[in-house]
Amino acid sequence: ASSAGTLIEWYDFYIFGMLAKTISTQFFPEGNATAALLSTLATFAAGFIVRPFGALVFGRLGDLIGRKYTFLLTLVLMGGSTFLIGLVPGYKTIGIAAPLLVLLLRLVQGLALGGEYGGAATYVAEHSPASKRGYYTSWIQTTATLGLFVALGIIMLVKLNMSDDSFNAEWGGWRYPFWISILLVAVSVYIRLKMAESPLF
Repeated sequence: ASSAGTLIEWYDFYIFGMLAKTISTQFFPEGNATAALLSTLATFAAGFIVRPFGALVFGRLGDLIGRKYTFLLTLVLMGGSTFLIGLVPGYKTIGIAAPLLVLLLRLVQGLALGGEYGGAATYVAEHSPASKRGYYTSWIQTTATLGLFVALGIIMLVKLNMSDDSFNAEWGGWRYPFWISILLVAVSVYIRLKMAESPLF
């Protein structure tokens, strides 16, 4: 259950980078494709930069209110931000507000992922038998790679079922992976609500 939620968070985090070229044409002004792509990649990197702060904030929160509820909070923040990125109108519609909103949502994603990753490892370690803590927590380490493959698979599935023009349009298929995230998050939230609090907490 811990790994599934973390996998979904990595999926949410990675789809932005995989769709960077298309996103750069949607959320940044036309005229300089290189500058738009670099700005998109900088926005992607911003999520990584704030991860350590998310680990500190949500690590402390986990000590105060419990691992389970912190887990749920990071998952909802990540999934909500991902879904909202899929709803932000393009630069042609709302101008400079578009990249600013996307940057804000990426920062929230980075904070959530920073809290999720350490929280998942802590939660699993606190449930594991003393002789198997390393083995059990190693499953959390696989989630980044699996999240990458899930993101790649969903994007390819969407692209294979529509034309390039339909995929790259302002409200085209490139938004679908962001919207699909809300379904994955709903399943993960349901699973996590069934989980018991960490026995050590």
